[in-house]
Amino acid sequence: MPGYSDRDRGRDRGYSNGPPRFGGSRGGPPQGKKFGNPGDRLRKKHWNLDELPKFEKNFYQEHPDVARRTAQEVEHYRRSKEITVKGRDGPKPIVKFHEANFPNYVMDVISKQNWTDPTPIQAQGWPVALSGKDMVGIAQTGSGKTLSYLLPGIVHINHQPFLERGDGPICLVLAPTRELAQQVQQVAAEYGKASRLKSTCIYGGAPKGPQIRDLERGVEICIATPGRLIDFLEVGKTNLRRCTYLVLDEADRMLDMGFEPQIRKIVDQIRPDRQTLMWSATWPKEVRQLAEDFLKDYVQINVGALQLSANHNILQIVDVCNDGEKEDKLMRLLEEIMSEKENKTIIFVETKKRYDMFCFAVPRLWPAMGIHGDKSQQERDWVLNEFKYGKAPILIATDVASRGLDVEDVKFVINYDYPNNSEDYIHRIGRTARSQKTGTAYTFFTPNNMKQAHDLVSVLREANQAINPKLIQMAEDRGGKSNWSFQGWSRWRV
Repeated sequence: MPGYSDRDRGRDRGYSNGPPRFGGSRGGPPQGKKFGNPGDRLRKKHWNLDELPKFEKNFYQEHPDVARRTAQEVEHYRRSKEITVKGRDGPKPIVKFHEANFPNYVMDVISKQNWTDPTPIQAQGWPVALSGKDMVGIAQTGSGKTLSYLLPGIVHINHQPFLERGDGPICLVLAPTRELAQQVQQVAAEYGKASRLKSTCIYGGAPKGPQIRDLERGVEICIATPGRLIDFLEVGKTNLRRCTYLVLDEADRMLDMGFEPQIRKIVDQIRPDRQTLMWSATWPKEVRQLAEDFLKDYVQINVGALQLSANHNILQIVDVCNDGEKEDKLMRLLEEIMSEKENKTIIFVETKKRYDMFCFAVPRLWPAMGIHGDKSQQERDWVLNEFKYGKAPILIATDVASRGLDVEDVKFVINYDYPNNSEDYIHRIGRTARSQKTGTAYTFFTPNNMKQAHDLVSVLREANQAINPKLIQMAEDRGGKSNWSFQGWSRWRV
């Protein structure tokens, strides 16, 4: 393909003298001193760009069909796909896969997927990422963002020198949860094997030994949660000297989970002339500040509204009721759902106590499984696998599964307990209607949730949903006393 020279990745990367050992006396942490916080033992790097080896990051050649499109045609396409682009020299979007000019080792895998067209974030994001530019991508869940950064990352890696003994990864993807990290790893393995790229997934809650062995053998792609990666960097089990392609996936969620100090420690270990791609479902001031600190002259791509927004392919139904009514309503709702042919359902609850209650009650009537934060990694993997492959149509979950849980055919999401904020609501319901399919989200909303009523109404309005008048009334009265009673009210349905 034009613009690329496919490299022969067939050379053996094994080491005759055993696996490489990283760190050593030069890069390792000082011994004998106790540190209180993760990352305290990492020294901030002071980079001299003149002394660093040069590397390529612009591999984009505009396809003739793209070059011929007029500004009016580009604007029409962007408007039709709700794409907005901010920043200097943002390239035109592509509209067909071949227009990205991906090398054969990427196109061969894409062609097996039977996709018709790239998603909006891919259509605009691939030209930006392949150009070597820093970028921010803001798009709803299920929008195809993982391939938006992984495929350019694979091209980037294949234009760099081979890893040598003691080298860390070339591409680093930071993710907030182990579930999301594992899903990204699956995609990286599928698309990277054609060019014989090695990848690994680094996360807490699993034995360190196999993860360390992967790192010591050398991997081009590392997908990691911040905490576990900090652990390995501190003790010299890997390094980021070779990292030139950095991805922050679900940056808003990582900040919500308190990972900002760890992220900053990690980024301090990476050369400043790297390429950085940041992905987020929302664009609050904290994420904007992170982008200003980590990215240079970046292009920002928004798909859909910049305000807090849900996937428009999801039908959102809100039942305003008292807390004591919810259990009976849930059972009647599940009876309806389980009579459907496509009935894969996730029920979100707020507390472990509520989780335990439903994991006892629901499986007595229908096949159901559960996942929460206290389960071991082995248990969580097994439950998710059983749910994905249809062994049980119902998954009961705390918020541990609300992000990064990528199951293509979830048709229903039930918010038994409304989450603490609208961002988590959007990510919960985003488990359905993946990959431009449709789905339905049911939500029980009680007087205890009154503070969230205004934001929920805004989310529903933005998605052009019919709104329960009782919810509107609650949003308007949220400053008054919470003396609501909904006894006898049936579910308000569209």
